[in-house]
Amino acid sequence: MKAWIPVALLGLILAGCQMMEPGPPPERIEVIDIGDERPPEAEPTAPDRVPRQVAFPEREYASLQRSGSAAISGRLALNGMPGAGETVAVAPVTTYSAEAAEHALAGRAVEPADPRAQAFTHTTRTDGNGQFSLQGLPAGEFYVMGSVVNPANGQRQAIIRQVSLRNGQRMEVNLSR
Repeated sequence: MKAWIPVALLGLILAGCQMMEPGPPPERIEVIDIGDERPPEAEPTAPDRVPRQVAFPEREYASLQRSGSAAISGRLALNGMPGAGETVAVAPVTTYSAEAAEHALAGRAVEPADPRAQAFTHTTRTDGNGQFSLQGLPAGEFYVMGSVVNPANGQRQAIIRQVSLRNGQRMEVNLSR
């Protein structure tokens, strides 16, 4: 597998995040077409990436935990086909990602996230059936994201689900479309 895919997935996670209203998060699934795969040398300076205008919010991230006692497991699939050997990532919902979400929902990719934001993202790989499991997650609001190549058109599609975790909670999250 190409080494740049996890970096691209992390950028997409942060690009797919949105601001949340107070109260329990709505259950929703976002599917974002992230286009053709690119060679690794094209990724950092790709001309079709929108530069970030919002600075990294150090105070907001300072209040976040990096680990905890929650766990997420589930399955990644597109059109019933498992996303075997794909990366699934869990990233906190923050204001930093609101700008990226706006662009992503409009079909534009944003430049990669600040490494300090990436340090709060947990990743794993799916097995041959698209199953995944992540443990040691902190409590909070998160986006769970994976992507799969759509065999119908060859395009990689991201599937994002917003979840709320409590300490010690075990949650099943199926990323499917």
